[in-house]
Amino acid sequence: MHYSRVKSAVLSGLDVVEIDVEADINTRSIVQDWEIVGLGDTAVKESRKRVMSALKNSGFGIPHGKITINLAPGDVKKEGALLDLPIAMVILMAAGKIKDEEELFLIGELGLDGTLRKVNGALPIMLEKDPQEKAIVPFENSMELSLVNISNVYAATSLLDAVKIVEGPQDFALSKIVRKISLKNENYLNVDFSEVHGQETVKRALEIAAAGFHNVLMKGPPGSGKTMLARRLPTIMPPMSEKEIIESTKIYSAAGMLDGNPITQRPFRSPHHSASTASIIGGGAKAKPGEVTLAHNGVLFMDEMPEFKRDVLEALRQPLEDGVVTVSRVKESHTYPARFLLIGAQNPCPCGWYGVEDGVHHCTCSFNEIVRYNKKISGPIADRMDIFVDVPHVDYAKYASMSDAEPSKEIFERVYDAFQIQMKRANKQNGKLSAKEVRKFCTLGDAEEEFFKTAAKKLGLSGRTMEKTLKVARTIADLAAEEKISTAHLAEALQYRKKEEIFV
Repeated sequence: MHYSRVKSAVLSGLDVVEIDVEADINTRSIVQDWEIVGLGDTAVKESRKRVMSALKNSGFGIPHGKITINLAPGDVKKEGALLDLPIAMVILMAAGKIKDEEELFLIGELGLDGTLRKVNGALPIMLEKDPQEKAIVPFENSMELSLVNISNVYAATSLLDAVKIVEGPQDFALSKIVRKISLKNENYLNVDFSEVHGQETVKRALEIAAAGFHNVLMKGPPGSGKTMLARRLPTIMPPMSEKEIIESTKIYSAAGMLDGNPITQRPFRSPHHSASTASIIGGGAKAKPGEVTLAHNGVLFMDEMPEFKRDVLEALRQPLEDGVVTVSRVKESHTYPARFLLIGAQNPCPCGWYGVEDGVHHCTCSFNEIVRYNKKISGPIADRMDIFVDVPHVDYAKYASMSDAEPSKEIFERVYDAFQIQMKRANKQNGKLSAKEVRKFCTLGDAEEEFFKTAAKKLGLSGRTMEKTLKVARTIADLAAEEKISTAHLAEALQYRKKEEIFV
């Protein structure tokens, strides 16, 4: 009998589970047979056919005898095709075709011709491996791995390359074949705020939101520019830090949504209002991450927000408050990061024209319909929004006067300056401050304290609302490069609180 073992790993949510891939070849058996044990899914079981063809087409042939492959631990579900390469290599070692090397860590899917294809989750898996282990990964995964300095990692394009790496890896070192990632804030969406006609008040609100990471709810009639404004928000947001880039790239790698390059720009997710709770929050049979996790460190835009199912909106409470979401199923439970900037958009009523007085459009909704429509966004969800802003109807005069509109680049410079102030003060944006940090960094003078006290009483602000108002005021002060929060900053922040509907 011939035995060999290598190491690999699979993902459970975003958690890495290390796997021992063992091979035993019984050369005395007259039966030429394969068997893979260890609770593998269909993709793992089908690896037998892929590995057989890859070995044959790479010039190695199939070892004689009965081959038993064990994936340990046996009680952990293994999913995906990333175990193809370790299975092929451990068979070659057990058959004596290449030298046996136990401190070898492998992931990769094999083509029938022996080529090595990219796999999901390479970055989170490699971050967890032992630095002493020699690791071999598909060349197509090398770009995402270039984000971090992982030692002893080699990239291969085929099974033959992997064999050469075991024998002498000097020409395949990952550090020699990848380019340096640029962390600059480039306009990857090819949109710009200079294209937005009018809406200066809304632009100001979104500038504050980008600088301080504050949630926004925009309300306005159809065609007023809500979606257009939201899609341009990432162009003025601060660039991602290296930590955020690694976090987001890990998520997209595990979800199989990388195009080969790391996530260096803030994600922008815009799910349709018919989306289910599982697709937004996460879940399904395999408890996969949802849109709130894919939007981590970026923007989650919910257009036509009242049209989302009520259970979907209510499920946003936990991630909005905690920055994480826990997805529990019968067989497994996973906690995913979900610190996103929520931008909501809605019409003022079901027909969309309530409050518009242009002599052309007229609201056809009844009083009860308008009330019912606006109540679809519940009080607890509304309480978690930092900024409420009306997006007025744009007439021709405003549309035609925007030849000199301010571009995203100029807004970004102000946002970045305010961002730098916040990072020096608390190492986080104002929207992410805890209650303790709000008391420390959002202090008021006597006159400001009296003003805020009177306003909070008259407007009936809740504890959470008062805290959010102080955070927004702190951001407004930072945009003005002022050390202290003034009455003017508080007054502007209070203007962005939700206004009660007045029906005439």
